[in-house]
Amino acid sequence: MSYLKFDKNLMINLEQSLPKEMLRTNMSGAYHCTTIVGCNTRKQHGLLVIPIPEMDDKAHVLLSSLDESVIQHGASFNLGLHQYGDNVFSPNGHKYIREFTCESVPKVTFRVGGVIMTKEKVFISHENRILIRYTLLEAHSPTSLRFRPFLAFRNANDLVVENPGINREIRHVPNGVASCLYEGYPTLFMQFNKEAAWVDDPHWYKGIEYYKDRDRGIPYKEDLWVPGYFELPIKKGESVIFSASTFEADPATFEQTYEAELMTRTCRTSFFNCLKNAAKQFYLKNEHGMYIMAGYPWYNVRSRDELIALPGCTLAIDHEEDYHAILESSIDALRRNIETGAPDRVIKEIDLPDIPLWTVWAIQQYRRYTDGARCAARYLDTVQYLVECVREGRISNLHLDPNGLVSSDGADKPVTWLSASIEGRPIIPRTGYILEFNALWYNALMFLVSMLEETGRHGEYTDTLRQLAEKTKASFISTFLNDFGYLYDYVNGAYTDLEVRPNMAIAIGLEYSPLDRRQRKKVLDFCTRELLTPKGLRSLSPKSHDYRPVYVGNPVEREYAVHQGPARPWLFGFYADAYFKVFGVSGLSFIERMLIGYEDEMAEGCIGSLSEMYDGNPPYTGRGAVSTAKNVGEILSTIRTVNRMSKALTQSE
Repeated sequence: MSYLKFDKNLMINLEQSLPKEMLRTNMSGAYHCTTIVGCNTRKQHGLLVIPIPEMDDKAHVLLSSLDESVIQHGASFNLGLHQYGDNVFSPNGHKYIREFTCESVPKVTFRVGGVIMTKEKVFISHENRILIRYTLLEAHSPTSLRFRPFLAFRNANDLVVENPGINREIRHVPNGVASCLYEGYPTLFMQFNKEAAWVDDPHWYKGIEYYKDRDRGIPYKEDLWVPGYFELPIKKGESVIFSASTFEADPATFEQTYEAELMTRTCRTSFFNCLKNAAKQFYLKNEHGMYIMAGYPWYNVRSRDELIALPGCTLAIDHEEDYHAILESSIDALRRNIETGAPDRVIKEIDLPDIPLWTVWAIQQYRRYTDGARCAARYLDTVQYLVECVREGRISNLHLDPNGLVSSDGADKPVTWLSASIEGRPIIPRTGYILEFNALWYNALMFLVSMLEETGRHGEYTDTLRQLAEKTKASFISTFLNDFGYLYDYVNGAYTDLEVRPNMAIAIGLEYSPLDRRQRKKVLDFCTRELLTPKGLRSLSPKSHDYRPVYVGNPVEREYAVHQGPARPWLFGFYADAYFKVFGVSGLSFIERMLIGYEDEMAEGCIGSLSEMYDGNPPYTGRGAVSTAKNVGEILSTIRTVNRMSKALTQSE
């Protein structure tokens, strides 16, 4: 039985099936994303969505969808599904769906009278190309298939309306056609592995709606160009493969290419395998290096997100070489920024003040997964370089004060992950001494000291670093730890922010925390009581006057809510580490039970992955980006920790 399987009753019920989305990527920035019934519900959905570096750094929808029709005895049964005005869905192809499974690839089984047909999709790695295989399992009379391509050729964040500026030219290529609607876009090649007849039948399909965008209070209607349709016969037991790509392909190779790609897939047969599959889909490899996308369908590479996601999305799934390739691309970009102030062409926000500290943390996780000698041999110089850059004041907007703490100015421009803003002004103006910045700074100092001592480098320099760490620790406790038992989120001169936020979970979850075990437990208890949900830690305590648990409404309303209550799964990774530091192996059963909440999400939202955030209150509905790297990464890391501790406990008994 497939781990991810949805039967006919769910599929034909659009209230249940439309919220479930699926994602495939080529690990080079291109993707396919839609709902499990094939109805696009947001403007970023599409069958072939690709980056076009020559135009901008955004994704662009070339092929929005492909409507299939089964033809028997002259009667046509359209399997497509689109939403139009007044909540009208047409042509209601979902009523023919028998089941949907997603083990190695997404697979839909249709039944139209006596016809049973499957549809399977694979995105080819590192190519702007998707293959769809149709297999006719049962048919009692001659059967043909008809395919209507819905073309968009637009930025994934925009919409297109009927216009006279399109290029209507259709060029014939082997077993298909090629089209390019606008100058500057690549040509879209649509081909089959067998000869298919093309019929010119140009139309604008007008007023297609995306309800997800409507609910966000942004434009949600567009017109799509359908230049005609393909038609071809298919026999019982036969498979037909459709290819959509930005290059002309050889139809004779489609079957081989499909099978070869299938062999690389991680089957979604368990919670871990689902997340492993999701993690690999965030990979981005291009001529500049290797990276991790922050999330789909609208994020690019963001430095902090990449570093937080990196250990879980590589080391936790035994992809060590990918870890090194991604980290080295990040370190190179960071060094250039420190030395010259130059932004990176791929990694956004590389100049934020905490990026060097998160880089050290990401390196530290390598030692956690391997050993001190391997980590020091490869990364000791980098860690020392970054620590010294902080000490020497070479990190923009990160100042080391005489008391050992670091300060940043975030009053006018967001500098932390709580980055919500209106007209560029931060909604939460975290400035001065910022909690996680200083926890990460202390952790970086102690990590460097430990690496130096492990490699036999005792001496005056190591002693100086240890003394600075002790000063930082004392100042941290006196500045952030209050009489109530939790940690202030930021302190700016005489102002102390009293809100209860999850950044204190980072402070107690680090390998080297400024707090002792007793202090950690008090903070952990606060996190458990006020912030912990089955989907991560809330971004703000429900006791706060500003608590907004649900990320809904127009863009301004969402911006005010995004960091004022919704829960983040990635923060649970730090919470779990803190829990184990306080309770040891006796905390295993609790953390294992909490992981069930994330496994439940494998059949919700973007199936097999984790959304950007979840409502702070029940039923904890997923919101934001449908698949997010740091959430997937940190839950993978937690699963790996649980498995390692469980194994050690079993061996000791």
